[in-house]
Amino acid sequence: MKLSFTKRHYLGFASVITMLVIWELLALYFNSDFILPTPAKTVVAVLKLFTDAEFLAVIGTTILRGLAGFIISAVFGLLLGILAGISKDFNAFLNPFLVTVRSVPVVAIILLALIWFSPGSVPVFIAILTMFPFICTNVADGIRSVDPDIVEMAKFYRVSNERVVLEVYVPAIMPFIISGSSSAMGIGWRAIIIGEVLSQPRYGIGTMMHEQQVFLNVDAVIAWTIVAVFISFVFEKLIRWSEHRIVAWKD
Repeated sequence: MKLSFTKRHYLGFASVITMLVIWELLALYFNSDFILPTPAKTVVAVLKLFTDAEFLAVIGTTILRGLAGFIISAVFGLLLGILAGISKDFNAFLNPFLVTVRSVPVVAIILLALIWFSPGSVPVFIAILTMFPFICTNVADGIRSVDPDIVEMAKFYRVSNERVVLEVYVPAIMPFIISGSSSAMGIGWRAIIIGEVLSQPRYGIGTMMHEQQVFLNVDAVIAWTIVAVFISFVFEKLIRWSEHRIVAWKD
């Protein structure tokens, strides 16, 4: 299989190399692993994580929390987003709630969630409140983007409601759903990690980051951060892959 590299790929590689060089220079400047270890030492720390007996349990639990929060957010986001897109009155009723949820600091919500829920449930709750507004808003925008003349024409020619939904509304809102899901996952993963850091469940990437920070293992903290970034990157790629499949389906 022939590999081809575009200018965008080369610029991406150059950006990564630049960040690594800056990281190395800063590590040499501080000359202390308690402040900033070198990239090489951090790579060693990442490799050590794979030898940890609880590594899979830690990342698996965090991923499950993320998926649970995303699925619940997607279900309610789709339902309420469709209603908000169809009904202007319901949209006016729902909008203050969405604005409030987006505006309240995540830390404030976590502090309240620590009182209301068990440690393992706090990250899921935070994920739902973080992801839901993005999905709901994008779905509502997608519904409103549908040309009303097309819908009226379909009714005039007595096209069945099922065909109108499948061939008019679904193709129109899918790009909005993908965009909302991408934004939700990007913000949601960070919120989940923060929730785990503060709630301290038994398993979780945030729990491990906090534990290593207490013992001043900066290389391990950065290593867990890299793992979290990689997980977020994988899910982002899956969403983008789904987007390409959907675009092909629409065509």
